[in-house]
Amino acid sequence: MRSPIRRNMFVSIATVMAASMALVGCSTGSGTTDAEGGTALTVGLLATPGNLDYTTTAGAAIPQALLYNVYEGLVKLDNDGTIIPLLAKSWTVSDDGLVYDFLLRDGVTFSDGSPFTAESVKFSLERVKDNWTANGPTYLDPIASIEAVSDTEARITLSKSSNSWLFNMSGPVGTMFTESGIADLATAPIGTGPYTVSSFKTGDSLVLAANADYWGEAPYMSDVILRYFTDATAQTNALLSGDINLISGISQFQLVDQFKANSDFQVLEGASTGEVTLSMNNASDAFSDVRVRQAVMYAIDRQAIMDTANSGYGLLIGSMVPPTDPWYDESLADLYPYDPDTAIELLDEAGVRDLTVDFKIPNLPYAVAGAQVVKDQLAKVGITADVTTLEFPAIWLDEVFSGHDYDMSLIMHSEPRDVSVFAAATYYAGYDSPAVRAKFVEADAADPARYTELMKEATTKMAEEAAADWLYLQPAISIADADLLGVPRNTPSLALDLSTIAR
Repeated sequence: MRSPIRRNMFVSIATVMAASMALVGCSTGSGTTDAEGGTALTVGLLATPGNLDYTTTAGAAIPQALLYNVYEGLVKLDNDGTIIPLLAKSWTVSDDGLVYDFLLRDGVTFSDGSPFTAESVKFSLERVKDNWTANGPTYLDPIASIEAVSDTEARITLSKSSNSWLFNMSGPVGTMFTESGIADLATAPIGTGPYTVSSFKTGDSLVLAANADYWGEAPYMSDVILRYFTDATAQTNALLSGDINLISGISQFQLVDQFKANSDFQVLEGASTGEVTLSMNNASDAFSDVRVRQAVMYAIDRQAIMDTANSGYGLLIGSMVPPTDPWYDESLADLYPYDPDTAIELLDEAGVRDLTVDFKIPNLPYAVAGAQVVKDQLAKVGITADVTTLEFPAIWLDEVFSGHDYDMSLIMHSEPRDVSVFAAATYYAGYDSPAVRAKFVEADAADPARYTELMKEATTKMAEEAAADWLYLQPAISIADADLLGVPRNTPSLALDLSTIAR
């Protein structure tokens, strides 16, 4: 029997879809029934995981596949970005905002049969400090201690009040692990989620099977195949031919109208947290001078890039903050208007002539298309961008993200509320502003109203100092077989939650 919470969520999603479009009764897609008569789903994606360990491998591809599907945390974000209970049934907070008491669900087991208890919470969160090198381990810095009060009660005490830590617990750092399952995270994930990993072929596919012993509502799909494409045209052709049933986050936006006109498919448009970013290595010789970075800002016509890469779909933003965050400031989109003459004046003021920069980009469609526009526009102000296309994720992560061996790059940052991470001096952007970092620290400990004000001040300062050129917000547009229900419209987190999808 479906739980009231899950049934209401499903009915709500189905009602919205039915109201917004006429769903046909059957799909032309193949592979909708598995060998044992269960329901299968094939999803086409572009960014492929190099492995399955998001504790040591950065990027969005791994949590997109595994978070909320194979792995779970105490809390999660719903489709509107609201924090809701997951492995924690509920929690209370002390008056001073420092002590969180979580009541855990009873009878939960990991997919290897081991029990999930408060000791699992203690083990998992303490492990972040010393064993994570990716996906925001500093998010949990406010935690001072973790106590297993009983098997179903976990107490987390903070060293200082924090506005952000519980939100961050909805992401990868909040993942619950079993101690016996961490030996082979790269190939054999063990979680408490509705799916388990059936097989993984690097660069090709990841197959998920329904977890027969899942503590909660069984997923509607018995099997999910995530197929990875290196070419966006091949991806869309696979959908048209019925080889896949869903593209989550289409990159060929020029085809959206074509799919809207085809009754075999539905087009789902929603909100994302994906800031497409022209990164400048602030620590490099090329961009250590703020005037040179500001010159790049004036030299770039962001609308032209969005038109070329996305057929005009998206939102010009000007900062690393989407409209769904309370400290979003739409005026920052106009802070650096397209003005090549001002760009040249700033370069002259900085004494820069005939600048050549290493422009290393991932082999992702939006980056390849956008980089050519950037290259052409920079050439008009006397900057030569030597473009090198790197395999993503492995080579790009190694050279650019980890090695900081670049001057400029172009990448989408998908993790929600990650602007303070971007401001860390050790981050790949190399932006070093003690004043801004102090402002973020002050904001996190402030009362909610002051929190929003201080976050806006810090993000505005980053934009003024051209820490990067945040070009536009990537739209969340998915294309699916017309008879699929429950496909997430929004992408408030890194996860692609497959548990709500049904036929």
